[in-house]
Amino acid sequence: MNEGIKVILAPEQLGTLFGIPITNTLLTSWAVVVLLAIIAFAIGQRLKLTPSRFQTLFEWLVEFVYDYIAETLESRDLARKFFPYLITIFLFVFTSNIIEFTPGIGSIGFFGRGGEFAPLFRSVNTDLNVTLMLAIVSFAVIEITGVVMIGAWKYAGKFFNFHSMLGFVIGIIEFFSELARLIAFSFRLFGNIFAGEVLILVIVYFAPYVAPVPLMLFEVFVGLVQAAIFALLTLFFIKIAIMEPSH
Repeated sequence: MNEGIKVILAPEQLGTLFGIPITNTLLTSWAVVVLLAIIAFAIGQRLKLTPSRFQTLFEWLVEFVYDYIAETLESRDLARKFFPYLITIFLFVFTSNIIEFTPGIGSIGFFGRGGEFAPLFRSVNTDLNVTLMLAIVSFAVIEITGVVMIGAWKYAGKFFNFHSMLGFVIGIIEFFSELARLIAFSFRLFGNIFAGEVLILVIVYFAPYVAPVPLMLFEVFVGLVQAAIFALLTLFFIKIAIMEPSH
């Protein structure tokens, strides 16, 4: 008799390294970083002064994104500073989202104590710790940028406005909405990716041969959208952070 569908929310711990727990999502994130580094090195080695069609397309995409960031921030100097970070976020999140469809992810592993199967690799963004850490890093970048660009006093004036009672209330609301970004950033990405993985698991269980294919293609699209949303929200919040407060 089949055991049914088993959904595990927390990542499985594979072992420890110097007392630090090593989970399958952490191992997968290392694999993503190595993969991106290899791809970046390979592309860098193939760049030529006379570009090929692929290089022309690649340069056009990079220029398009760079120009969009510069237009949003109204500064090419700021675009030059934030372009690497925003692209890194997008590539890491997107690669982490689509790597779950690689053969072996979730199926290669070992049986631990009690006969429980622990996969060696697991989709990175199904771990709330990962998405929360990404949110914390983006939150820190946004807040530090605001303080550096317009000064600590003016930036604090966005949240603590004593010019009027209405301004004070709006500032406090803005302060708590700023903190809420941590939850919004992390749970949006985690919820969409984890829900997609569970949905695929259910479809595979009930219709294992045909139905999962179009659903997987849709999840690749969802992974692309979620990576773009994470990077774009970071960009837009940076834009808001560098705007001086108006009373």
